[in-house]
Amino acid sequence: MSNPVAVSETLDLYSSVQRFYADQMHLLDAGATTEWAATFTENGVFAADGHPHPAVGRSNIAAAAQSTVDKLVAAGRRHRHWLGMLTVRADGDSVSATSYALVIDVPRNGDPTIHRSTVCHDVLVPAGDTWLVSDRKVTRDDLA
Repeated sequence: MSNPVAVSETLDLYSSVQRFYADQMHLLDAGATTEWAATFTENGVFAADGHPHPAVGRSNIAAAAQSTVDKLVAAGRRHRHWLGMLTVRADGDSVSATSYALVIDVPRNGDPTIHRSTVCHDVLVPAGDTWLVSDRKVTRDDLA
């Protein structure tokens, strides 16, 4: 029989991380790139296999995200991020989280389509009552 305290702690951790991602993706999808970048540690890393180099540090992460937002706005498009199939594992002072992430492309007056299918691997560190990403690796399914 499982230990109810351990199960409760596991569910609390999962729920906390899931809430963090919901808040984080809402910021990104709203174009609040500075606020979104603030969900990374000061020296956080955003690495994606579709980008030539990782963005390191909040200011570089914000600038890269803002560049994408600017291009989308100019093209009359927006992106929505949908994270699912989340796994969370406590790892000492940090948490390893893996999720599938779909990027949905929404053209103005058009039908949404799946733009990307990816896997997101994060290392999260606690920050008060929330989390910060210290390391994010995004792998695109079409490049794997």
